[in-house]
Amino acid sequence: MKLKLDKKDLRPFWESLMADYDLYGPVELTEGVSVFKKIDRPEEISPNVLNTQKPAKDVFFPQSEVMFRYEEAGKRKEVTSFEELKRKRVLWGARPCDIQGISVIDHVFLGKDYTDVYFQRKREGTTIIGVACDHPRSTCFCSSAGGGPFLRDGSDLFFVDLGKAYLVEVLTEKGKAIQGNRFFQKAKKEDLAFAKEVEKKASKELKPTLSLEETEKKLDQLVESALWDRIHEKCLGCGACTLLCPTCHCFDIADESLNRCGQRVRNWDTCLSEIYSQETSGHNPRPTVRERTRQRLMHKFSYFPKNFGRIACVGCGRCILYCPANFDIRQVIEKINAN
Repeated sequence: MKLKLDKKDLRPFWESLMADYDLYGPVELTEGVSVFKKIDRPEEISPNVLNTQKPAKDVFFPQSEVMFRYEEAGKRKEVTSFEELKRKRVLWGARPCDIQGISVIDHVFLGKDYTDVYFQRKREGTTIIGVACDHPRSTCFCSSAGGGPFLRDGSDLFFVDLGKAYLVEVLTEKGKAIQGNRFFQKAKKEDLAFAKEVEKKASKELKPTLSLEETEKKLDQLVESALWDRIHEKCLGCGACTLLCPTCHCFDIADESLNRCGQRVRNWDTCLSEIYSQETSGHNPRPTVRERTRQRLMHKFSYFPKNFGRIACVGCGRCILYCPANFDIRQVIEKINAN
């Protein structure tokens, strides 16, 4: 079903959603620093943020998440788990690459052999409203990673910017629960025609430039290659690329306690950290940035495809845009493919 939402009705539309759901959207905290967060007031939302600095995966797999708390009361211990959601949620404004990133980590947290209940509850209780990218950045390469600026997969509703309005596409049963919103109008033929032109132009701007099909095979042959001696030299090992990546899902668990109370907390971790792979004995199988850079690339383009049938990269370009050393993963892939 194709509907339309005038931009003048965007704020009251958000308010109407907040009456029934917890609303999450893109918020610019300071210039250049933007995140997805729970919205308390509609004016917090920054609808023109092309792609937040922090990925939308934070809504489902938070950077720091309390799993449970306990408190000793006499001889008893009271344990409170935080796996259940109090309200259903709507995520508005996620771009196709971020939504693809969530689908990628679905393989990890909602797999055949293991289900993470904390992630599962958030996924089941959240309706995703995606927004098309009509002006991709120069650092974007989603079309090379199997996606595209107008990819609808993973969205329940999909918005296309028409200038003074949005074309709204209803894609799933979750989306149908919102399609009766009073601010939606029936889309006209000229709206559909204009949306097709916008999509055609954006797709033309972002044609595939990388051949990732051969990268997995190449990496299998380059595990001990001297190529890594050159590739790693630019990397500082700061981990910004992994912490801002929509598909990276490594985490550490810490138990915190004070007096007779405590909590278990899950925090994002990064394979570029020196202590990430350090064993209790003190031995570290990845002692330098060389091995850790190799691990990052091997995991995304070799190990993950072998396990789940797709690469662990959506081409969002954050690792390029925010790297302090200008480490460009596209150039690295080209070097790998050229060997």
